[in-house]
Amino acid sequence: MLALCKIAAEEGGIGLRDIDPPTSGPGEIRVRVAAAGICGTDMQIYRWAPRMARRVRVPRVLGHEVSGEVDQIGAGVTRVKCGDRVSLESHIYCGHCPTCLRGRAHLCENTRYPGVDIDGGFAPWLVVPAQIAWVNPPQLPHEIAAMLEPFGIAVHASLAGSGVSGQIVLVNGCGPIGLMNIAAARALGARQIIACDPNPLRLAMAARLGADRVVNPASEDLVHVARDLSGGLGVDVGIEYSGTEAGFRAVFESLCKGGDFRLVGAPPSAIAVDFTFWLLKCPTMINIHGRRIWDTWPVATQLILDGRVDLRPIASHILPLDEAVEGFNLILRGEALKPILVPDS
Repeated sequence: MLALCKIAAEEGGIGLRDIDPPTSGPGEIRVRVAAAGICGTDMQIYRWAPRMARRVRVPRVLGHEVSGEVDQIGAGVTRVKCGDRVSLESHIYCGHCPTCLRGRAHLCENTRYPGVDIDGGFAPWLVVPAQIAWVNPPQLPHEIAAMLEPFGIAVHASLAGSGVSGQIVLVNGCGPIGLMNIAAARALGARQIIACDPNPLRLAMAARLGADRVVNPASEDLVHVARDLSGGLGVDVGIEYSGTEAGFRAVFESLCKGGDFRLVGAPPSAIAVDFTFWLLKCPTMINIHGRRIWDTWPVATQLILDGRVDLRPIASHILPLDEAVEGFNLILRGEALKPILVPDS
């Protein structure tokens, strides 16, 4: 079968390789892939960012945002059966470390990832532990189901801390998950939503998905807008996706006293922080990592099934697997939101 792999330990270095279809072992399932999304983590691997470079062993089949149908199960598997339509939780958790035993499997001490530590879903088939399969209702289209994994991050970020209901929410960084967060916050009752991003394509989509005010930081001062819309007090919830120092600081400055600072996009290097200012503003700092397993998944799925969130506009391109490299190029050029790859099995 043809699979899209990281084939060289350098920037770029991706390509199609002909490999043997995998076979499920004990505790595993084989999924016939119907759709798989290109994620920010895939882009980090493409750029050969240091954090990813330390983990990935080439060649590696990429991709962890996956929807498909179970077509083979290994010994001992009872959670799912052949024919089930599934999405995949990307955190392969051990289930026995202290963190897992405290109900925080999304923060497992021994987490592994498809497309990073094991072969992923940019291929007609992949094999994963059965424990990370989420069974979908048959009416959920695969192209939408493939986005449940990233959408879960947006739902987690919306439900964390004080939630979003009745609050003024700032989403800084409108990549695919930031856009999903706008839709989730709207559905979960946010009073006002401010969206900030320098990309006009993303800002237009942010408005379409429910942002009350969009801000291009190249031409407007985000902090000024946030204070103006909040009567000078600042926003109740600031969710940082940009992964930039400027974004980190702007979200903090936009917060009201005692507001929630929810960090999703990690800056690539250390940031100097004056904790005197943090102490005076006294925000609640909440780090968002993945989804709560399995608490977030039912909420995310139901928001889509009830029609309260429509992720279809975010799937900007549907590409066959042999055009997968173009999906990466579209993202690099700022011309795509979420390319979805559809393998030909």
